[in-house]
Amino acid sequence: MKKENISPSCFLFSVLFLFMCFSLESHVCFAVDTISSDQSLSGNQTVVSSGGVFELGFFRPGNSSNYYIGMWYRKVSQLSIVWVANREKPVHDINSSVLKISDGNLVLSNGSRVPIWSTYVSSGSVISNSAVAVLLDDGNLVLRDGLNSSTILWQSFDHPADTWLPGSKLRFDKRTNQSQSIISWKSLDDPAPGLFSFEIDPFQTNQIVTVWNRSQTYWFSGTWDQQTMSFSLVPEMRMVALSSLAFNFSYVSEENESYFIYYYYNSSTIAKYFMDSSGQMKEMTWLENIKQWTVFYSQPRQQCEVYGFCGAFGSCNENQPFCNCLNGFQPTSPQNWDQEVYSGGCARKTKLGCDNHSVGTGKGDQFLESRYTNLPTNPQNTMAVTSMECKATCIQNCSCTAYAFENNQCSIWIGDLFNLKQLEQDDITGKLLYIKLAASEIDSESSPTNKRRVIVIPIAVSTGLLLLGLMMFIIMKRRRTIISPKSAKGSLVAFEYRDLEKATKNFSEKLGKGGFGFVFKGTLPDGSIIAVKKLESINQGEKQFRTEVSIIGKINHVNLVRLRGFCSEGSRKLLVYDYVSKGSLDRHLFHGLASEPLDWKTRYQISLGVARGLAYLHENCVDSIIHCDIKPENILLDVDNFPKLADFGLAKLLGREFSRVLTTMRGTVGYLAPEWISGVAITPKADVYSYGMMLLELVSGMRNFEPANDKEGTFFPVWAARQVSEGVNVLNLLDDRLHGNVDLEEVCRICKVACWCIQENEIQRPSMGQVVQILEGFFDVSIPPMPRFLQEIGNDRSTYISSPT
Repeated sequence: MKKENISPSCFLFSVLFLFMCFSLESHVCFAVDTISSDQSLSGNQTVVSSGGVFELGFFRPGNSSNYYIGMWYRKVSQLSIVWVANREKPVHDINSSVLKISDGNLVLSNGSRVPIWSTYVSSGSVISNSAVAVLLDDGNLVLRDGLNSSTILWQSFDHPADTWLPGSKLRFDKRTNQSQSIISWKSLDDPAPGLFSFEIDPFQTNQIVTVWNRSQTYWFSGTWDQQTMSFSLVPEMRMVALSSLAFNFSYVSEENESYFIYYYYNSSTIAKYFMDSSGQMKEMTWLENIKQWTVFYSQPRQQCEVYGFCGAFGSCNENQPFCNCLNGFQPTSPQNWDQEVYSGGCARKTKLGCDNHSVGTGKGDQFLESRYTNLPTNPQNTMAVTSMECKATCIQNCSCTAYAFENNQCSIWIGDLFNLKQLEQDDITGKLLYIKLAASEIDSESSPTNKRRVIVIPIAVSTGLLLLGLMMFIIMKRRRTIISPKSAKGSLVAFEYRDLEKATKNFSEKLGKGGFGFVFKGTLPDGSIIAVKKLESINQGEKQFRTEVSIIGKINHVNLVRLRGFCSEGSRKLLVYDYVSKGSLDRHLFHGLASEPLDWKTRYQISLGVARGLAYLHENCVDSIIHCDIKPENILLDVDNFPKLADFGLAKLLGREFSRVLTTMRGTVGYLAPEWISGVAITPKADVYSYGMMLLELVSGMRNFEPANDKEGTFFPVWAARQVSEGVNVLNLLDDRLHGNVDLEEVCRICKVACWCIQENEIQRPSMGQVVQILEGFFDVSIPPMPRFLQEIGNDRSTYISSPT
């Protein structure tokens, strides 16, 4: 037999093909991109699109034990599912389950050979018996009537899951008046259709809406503007069009259908529109350099704007954790709440008695007053002249769960309460809501039991104090503060986890949550108050973690929050900081506090203090430290309104995991410099950009994603930068609550600095050291040009003004 020679190129191709087939998650690919009538897919077998972009096979989501047929990006190192076939009917054994062509359809059968999912193409549509399924490089799985046929019998683009891919249509069928919906997963572990979706508005087919439970619309994109190639209420799209992620987004209206479709000009861009289980529609991009998905923007911008996000009897706030149950209620599914999926809501701890004859006796259902909240949706107005009549109306109706009496108007709520929001205590928009509870859930101050408590409590307290004093004496005598010379030099303390548990009363008082984890208030044995941050997603080894912490611990500046110590016990990683009494700057700028707003002198000193802190991090540390998350939430104010910058150094500590922080930036252009979005290397100038955006907020008291007060409702930074670059009276930018009581020279100075800081080209931005010198008045600064990307967003055709050398 004659031996054939195998060319080196053929051999190399074979090796590369085998490497591709066995490289990701032990999946075994076959037949490249096609499933034909003589093939089937089971176990770890997959098909891969011809260009290697997408892969199709069985997968298991999160911690679930169920399996599904799904599609994911093959070139993305994280498993990123973009389509699921059997969303509501999982299989449990992938080795006995089979995906194959049967009677002209692509069919998934379980271990008992029972079909559980199919393309359901009618037999009359199939011309031949040679149907094939082909996975294309755009993520479309198509069923064709033959390998070389152009006839498409079925395609996954017509049956999307939670992801809208580039090149696919988001359709509205004019014949049936039905919109195609992109529907969220129920949770991270369950791809079944959840409560949230986005689709074309059937009443205004040139805009997109987000919908709760297929019935309640809670966000509108605004109508499509062909000239600006964006939605009227989504100015962020115009910034995308000017970045390296530029896409062609278009709207088409034809006789039988209307649809939106988009493509990225750079074919190598991996991006998608995605409906999160949180109810926010997100534009997400894969950044290969940091191996992470990042959210460019999300809609609606504020999490609490999502209808029913916290479910029935849940109250939302913007300071994470987003949801809490009302008093007298508890989560229906603690497991889902642990995964930050709150839509299941809360249930009563004690059922209502609905005893109409026990009002005021302490035995029947009673009402708990809830302050500092908005009112739930869907009230019913009733005839009641007084608050007592309103209360009686609700108590007499077994289905009534709450009432409110305001401006001589009685409102009651029947059934579940939705869309409650927890407001700040001094928020003047807060309402009084009375929630019906079982009497046992209300601690009645007038009961005989409480009268006895008045007598017993002083005695118990005195005895308790004596015992506590004795115990504290013993503990303090025996306690040793452990200093770890390996983990940190100087006075940085290595705490034990159990000590921090005691100090924080088992982590019971949450101060908030940022991108790095929850923060809790605590008290050390010496009486000093601390803030303890429980870090999430820290995968560093012990030695590396201690090394990084020791670097942060050496940083000492009056405008930086002092790190007092840390804890590192296995997966438990905590940082201990000084407690800063007045909380974060955003509370004082944006939350409608009834107390006196920050005056101009205070605001100017805050801007200067933050600049000094950043300049120290960038220019005076041995290794320059980029903060990467400058925003009002990370600027803390002490009792004298002196600013202290928090969370510095944590970006390096978290490494690649830090990009997760970007998802907390409320889905707008926000504080992210353009270079963040394009994925290039980050320099200290990224902090300068974020600082500039924060300055605009400090001057105006407005969030940088809010529309301006002009008649067009322009994106606020666009309007503000235009005012400054055109030399318009900058007093137009001032917070109305200041009533013009400002130093005009300082206002002009700070506005010009802000607009230099947000220039698109980082070379044009000043350093933080220069910012400090400008704000201190050592030298003046010229009028900045309109940043190019903001100029395009605002459709401003004014010419650039030269930047200073």
